[in-house]
Amino acid sequence: MKLTQILATILSAIIKIAVAIWIVNFLYTKTLAAYDFGYRIFTEAPIAPSPGRDVVVSYTEGKSFKDLAKTLEEKGLVRDYKLAMIQMYVSVYKDTIRPGSYTLNTSMTTEEMMKAMSPSKNGSEDDKDKEE
Repeated sequence: MKLTQILATILSAIIKIAVAIWIVNFLYTKTLAAYDFGYRIFTEAPIAPSPGRDVVVSYTEGKSFKDLAKTLEEKGLVRDYKLAMIQMYVSVYKDTIRPGSYTLNTSMTTEEMMKAMSPSKNGSEDDKDKEE
């Protein structure tokens, strides 16, 4: 009877250690993934080096940032639409992106693309205000 209790104790300890190792590994990999994603929000490089290739993107009224980010990913302008969508939400261009047809380039960062789609932040509307 003592042998079965000893074996049960050993088996229980092995299972607890295995579960603890799995939990630590899970937390470690998820933490690394979260850090990498957060880091990329502010440091994501363009898809291609200069000169890249031009791509025409249309952004229509009523389209969400998610739709725009998916379009940018489909056209090969960004690697991850989820990352691009978050970049749009935390950007200074968030409220200035306007509907229209834009020629973007694969050598542009997401921030540069948002700037190109934000006429009021490009200086065109600001310059008009200064002239008046």
